[in-house]
Amino acid sequence: MNAIPELSGTRAPAALHERPDARAWSALGILCFVYVLNFLDRQLLAILAKPIQDDLGITDGQLGRIGGLYFALFYCILAIPVGWLADRTNRVRVLSIACALWSAATIACGLSTSYTQLAIARMSVGVGEAGGVPPSYAIVSDYFPPGTRGTALSIYNLGPPIGLALGVAFGASIAAAYNWRWAFIVLGAVGIVAALIVIIFVREPVRGGLDGRAGQVSAAEKSAFWPTCRMFVSHPVLLGVSLATGATQFVTYALLNFATLFLMREKGMTLSEVAVYYSLLLGIAISAGMYVSGRLIDRLAPRSKSAYGYLPAVALALAIPFFIGFVWAPDWRLALAFLAVPMFLNYFYLSPAVTLVQEEVKPNERVLAGALLLLVMNLIGLGLGPTFLGAVSDYLRPSHPEHSLQLAFYTLVPFYMIAVLLHLWLARVLQRQESNRRRS
Repeated sequence: MNAIPELSGTRAPAALHERPDARAWSALGILCFVYVLNFLDRQLLAILAKPIQDDLGITDGQLGRIGGLYFALFYCILAIPVGWLADRTNRVRVLSIACALWSAATIACGLSTSYTQLAIARMSVGVGEAGGVPPSYAIVSDYFPPGTRGTALSIYNLGPPIGLALGVAFGASIAAAYNWRWAFIVLGAVGIVAALIVIIFVREPVRGGLDGRAGQVSAAEKSAFWPTCRMFVSHPVLLGVSLATGATQFVTYALLNFATLFLMREKGMTLSEVAVYYSLLLGIAISAGMYVSGRLIDRLAPRSKSAYGYLPAVALALAIPFFIGFVWAPDWRLALAFLAVPMFLNYFYLSPAVTLVQEEVKPNERVLAGALLLLVMNLIGLGLGPTFLGAVSDYLRPSHPEHSLQLAFYTLVPFYMIAVLLHLWLARVLQRQESNRRRS
């Protein structure tokens, strides 16, 4: 029977002084590139929402469901068995196969001629992407020793903003020059090539090899599925960080899935302007937020683990007035100026959350624990956020046909506040945990 793992304070002191080598940085670069494609393929539907709506005649609500709930159900639920399999087998091989699957499904999106076909293709993208992020979290954690993981995972987490920026830039440019279908086909083909790069150039690291004697796991010791799941849901820190990040992603995914449509339909941006200005904003602001938060958590967490909760809480609270300004702004230029601040601050939660979970569990449970984190936060955030926003916009459209999406965006403000409160709760849980350990 597996006991609840000791926390990061039990790591061997020697591990703190090891520095990542060139092979680790090379692997991190390749994994980050794959994550770029992962998020690019995932968000391409939102980026090209306007021409897809014009071609296939789908509503905001339908768009929200295929970009949110339908995708999330397959992505999150399948991530659990895939994570368990990766914990027991070769994680690099699992990642390579998953990359090939979601890239093929992305090509299928470009070949779709109806809403039903597009929905099935999007769900298939979710099937493939279920094997992308959780194995990568664990691979990075076994290439980088404690004390450097926050920075390493923050660099890995640059994948989403870079993917978003490139998706907007290249996806919108291809769609403007040809049509939206070619954007899916071309970017899916790049993913097939990336899958081959992973299997050729990335080597499977030793599980727990940088965590000291207590963290080293023999090849015969495999993680148990149900005991690990029970440990996760009964562990107050792991459950707390999952709920806090889920509430945060409710806002971030709703915003990402409808921002391009909002800027074009209600703020007057063209597809060509989106390809330049919106892509630059995403790439710079979110990347900066990911990296800065990772550096800060590596500095603050050794002093007090409550920083894992307080840092995102403060950032999200500061983002709220600027988000309201973005929704209110009368033209797209002012809207982008306001949007830059929440795009920077909204993502202060991700690197701390991933780092906390990876260091809370044993090395042979890291993939499954990462998958369980994604299950909770993506079912709440990715599954419900875009679905909710699209449904509210459809509901308001008969009475406010010109500004239904703007009014729907205002309803995200209470969810910002819920995310702040949950992160403050997480900080209190971590404080109590530290106090109990000092007394024992």
